[in-house]
Amino acid sequence: MRRIAATLVAWGPLGLFLLAIVDSVGLPVVGGVDALVVTVAVRRPNEAYFSAMCAVLGSIIGTLILFGIARKGGEVFLQKQISRRRGARLHAWFQRYGLVTVFIPAVSPLPLPTKIPVFCAGALKVRWSFFTAIILAARLVRYFSLAYLGKRYGQRTFDYLFAHAFVVIGIAVGLAALFGLVIWFIDKYEMPERRSHARS
Repeated sequence: MRRIAATLVAWGPLGLFLLAIVDSVGLPVVGGVDALVVTVAVRRPNEAYFSAMCAVLGSIIGTLILFGIARKGGEVFLQKQISRRRGARLHAWFQRYGLVTVFIPAVSPLPLPTKIPVFCAGALKVRWSFFTAIILAARLVRYFSLAYLGKRYGQRTFDYLFAHAFVVIGIAVGLAALFGLVIWFIDKYEMPERRSHARS
């Protein structure tokens, strides 16, 4: 595992791009992408923001692969994902809150589940452009913030994050709430149409 991590760090932006695809396509590496964004920013400060953008692009590609599978398979894939209690609960949250349930885990540094909400969005035929915009906005905020911290604080970045964990989480929750409110207002006018489309 250490050898793989060392290889990804050595690859820099390319390593971030590949890891973000793997993580977002449904093979989660808890904290892996976040930690690698910070590590690359610390070791290669001149490539910090470029590396963050590679992580954003990789995450979008991986998430869209999962989203496309859900759109193609529709209810068949969705039913498989929500067969367990946790999946059913996440599905119920999506039915109530729409794409907010996609945005919040995508922007938050906390290990929140994204797979079920993504499948729900695909099965309900959310527009590709709208869904991509949600993921893009969330990942830009998340990865560029981490790259900024890594570039500014260097080797002290992880110490800073641990020492100010509640502040970091508070900011993340605040941003999630702000963007989530905007998404909810936009999404609530589209969800009834998508639900009727999914049932037809």
